[in-house]
Amino acid sequence: MYVESIELKNYRNYDSAHVLFSPGVNIFFGDNAQGKTNLLEAVYLSGTSRSHRGSRDRELIGFDKEEAHIRLFFHKKELSHRLDFHLKQKKAKGIAIDGQPIRKSSDLLGMLQVVFFSPEDLSIIKNGPGERRKFLDMEMSQLDKGYLQYLAAYNKLLSERNSLLKQISIYPQLRETLDGWDMQLVETGRVIIKKREEFMALIDEMMREIHGKLTGNKETIQVIYEKNVEEQEFSEVLRTQRDRDIRYGTTSVGPHRDDIAFRINEIDIRKFGSQGQQRTAALALKMSEIRLIEQISGDKPILLLDDVLSELDSHRQNYLLESISDIQTMISCTGLEDFVNTRLHLDKIFYVEQGNISDYESKQE
Repeated sequence: MYVESIELKNYRNYDSAHVLFSPGVNIFFGDNAQGKTNLLEAVYLSGTSRSHRGSRDRELIGFDKEEAHIRLFFHKKELSHRLDFHLKQKKAKGIAIDGQPIRKSSDLLGMLQVVFFSPEDLSIIKNGPGERRKFLDMEMSQLDKGYLQYLAAYNKLLSERNSLLKQISIYPQLRETLDGWDMQLVETGRVIIKKREEFMALIDEMMREIHGKLTGNKETIQVIYEKNVEEQEFSEVLRTQRDRDIRYGTTSVGPHRDDIAFRINEIDIRKFGSQGQQRTAALALKMSEIRLIEQISGDKPILLLDDVLSELDSHRQNYLLESISDIQTMISCTGLEDFVNTRLHLDKIFYVEQGNISDYESKQE
């Protein structure tokens, strides 16, 4: 699987852009704030329907514009496909696959699988649990549409229950209606917990192997799914916490409070690991993500590296670059010197300046 081309119109700082990619390694270089990350973001959005930065659709539209368009062609299993996105200031975005509009953004997931790796991801180990849940949910949603449906249903139920909890403090008679919401929340939450448990077992296995190679087997890593509540105990614990939930107006137990622990030689590196250990674990996590997509879907994902190489030492750089030799990669950087001493073959080089993308060889002539 690889992206053939992308067209942007009124997207971020791009009035108009058209890029033809190589199936191999594509380099986009230029000064900061020229649009390199915006281009990678557009590719990521094409596979997931959302920005990796969490931006709202209207924030993706160029300044003083009413709408923006993305058209992306990609090759998958001997066939070429087209994805179209119509972003609007005051309406929900429109998405079409091969010219056919889809009703839900979730219908897009699994078509074009992408992995985004930025300097911020190197901090995923030491950041708060919300960042690790975001990683877990996004990756599982790309691989399992059923998981995404349960997650959306759970989040909706959670929001409704929290709203009801706040109302009960004013109208105590509403308390008796909690049973119905709790039953639905537990039923949906149990599926999420089970699916996460199975997924994390796969991540743990892959990370152990990759982390061992990165450290020369000098350290042993363990990835642990820290469930906020056990699947079979969810209903009972939710009931025992009901008075507390009403008092604070929020649901205190459930998979929305899960976390992931990373331990090296039994030490929790979220709190006590060195920066080197945390970064190595983050790199191993991203590499596991790539392998897992390939294992489950049978396709190699598109890898987007947003100015991340400069944040890695030479050993980690070499491991990453050697591992991506057989998948399409798009790399943003401020200069080509990052690749002078690497063995990575650069298939296509682009120069980005003020929302304009040009072929580097053509620019040199």
